[in-house]
Formats: sequence, structure tokens, C-alpha cells
Amino acid sequence: MRVSFATEPGSLTKPNEDFVQATPRVVAVLDGLGVPGGLSTGCVHGTPWFVAQLGGQLVRLASDHAGEDLRGVAAAAIEAVAAAHGDTCDLDHLGTPSSSITLLRVGEETVDYLVVHDSVVVLDGPDGNVVVSDLRGTDVAQEEHLETERHLIGTPEHDESLRRLVTAQRPHRNVPGGYWVAASKPEAAQHALTGSLPRAAVRRAALLTDGAAAYVETYGIADWAATMDLLERQGPSALVTGVREAESADPHGSRWPRYKRSDDATAAFCLP
Repeated sequence: MRVSFATEPGSLTKPNEDFVQATPRVVAVLDGLGVPGGLSTGCVHGTPWFVAQLGGQLVRLASDHAGEDLRGVAAAAIEAVAAAHGDTCDLDHLGTPSSSITLLRVGEETVDYLVVHDSVVVLDGPDGNVVVSDLRGTDVAQEEHLETERHLIGTPEHDESLRRLVTAQRPHRNVPGGYWVAASKPEAAQHALTGSLPRAAVRRAALLTDGAAAYVETYGIADWAATMDLLERQGPSALVTGVREAESADPHGSRWPRYKRSDDATAAFCLP
């Protein structure tokens, strides 16, 4: 498998909370859930550390256990990271570091994928593009979400509305009737979206954090077919550049209401 990728932080003053890593058989793209100022996590390490640890475990385990179901791989990775900081951090804290996962593994005959939360996998096959993302989180704290859209990015009111939104979301993470993220509980992996396609049927694939998928889903710069063409012809960095141009044209979110001016953006493009 040939893989190209690009990742870029949304801010020059904050670390990138995305993760991307690839081998000839496995690709992982993760997006750590942001923590607004003033909220705690119960973890002394922070989200970037958590995402890097989890991403590394996912790639290692998916590579070493090529025949194992990806839900089992994800559960083992979450468990391993929990063990790595369970003695120093409060893993039962509602804000314990968490992440989305997109994972792609190419075997001799199949292409397997797994998605946890709102990052995106796109598979280009004989019937067009299959787009996979878990949007159950959008059903939670809808009024608080709408409140964030009533205020311009950078205002105290917007900052406060974000804190209220995340505070309202946290009790719904990794519980029945809520939404599922990769955090400290391995059982969250059993709620991942997974699938397998014949390798010969997948012409190309992409894994994107929501900051990169905004190229299509927020800014509407192109549809998924044209976006896959862009990724193949110009590479993932061109997509990230397009996202940054749209963000810069609307710095306060008056046209496209959103949580921050610029989000971390990561995209990986694969030719299986």
C-alpha cells in the first residue's frame, strides 16, 4: 500500500492533538478531543500524549495481529494506554483524555476499516465513495451546540459557550444512549463502526480528522469524488491548504459557525 499524509496544527501556540502513522499495511489517523480552557481532565499527561500513545499502540497491534478483528485491536490498544497512566491519573474523570480513531488495514484479500467517533474514512470502490463516520455525538447537548453558533469566535461569550457544551457532553461519553470515543474504557471499541471490502474493489482510500474533512463537510469546497481526485493528484497538503484558506476567509465564524478559528487538520491518502 502506498500512503501519503499531511498534518498541521490549528494553532502555532498549541500542540497538534492529531496523530497519523502508516506502515505498508496499516494506517491510523486520530483526533484528540479538545479541552476548553478552565476544564480539567484528571490526567497529568494531556491529550497530545494520550493520542500519540494510543495511535502507536493501534498501529503496532494491527500490524502484529493481522488476523484479529479491528475491534479487538482497538480494545487492546485502549487497555494498554490506560495501564500506562492508570497509576498517575484519574481515568474515571469525565474529561479523561479521549480521541476519535480511524484505522485502515490492508490484507492479501481484504481492506478492513474501523471508525470511532467523528473522523472520516472514505473508500472509493466500484459503486463510488463509501463515507464512514460516527456522528452519534451530534445528538447530544444540541441546545449547547446551538448556543456556540450564536457567538463569534474569539469572544468571551463563545469561549464560555464552548465550556458549557463540553461540560454537557462529557456525561454522555461512553455510556449507552450517548456516543463513543476512545478514552480509558476498552469496551468503547465494541461500538466502533467497522467493515471489510475485497481489496480488488477498493481503488483508493482516505482517512481524515474532522478538521480536514471540513473541506467537504463544513466549507463545501468540493464533494467527496472531487476531493479524492485532489488527494491523488496534488496530495493531502493541498487539502489542508484549502481548509486553511477557507478558515482565513471567515476568521470569526460568521459564515461558517464553528468551535475554533482553525482546527488541527490531518489527512492520509492510500492506494491499496
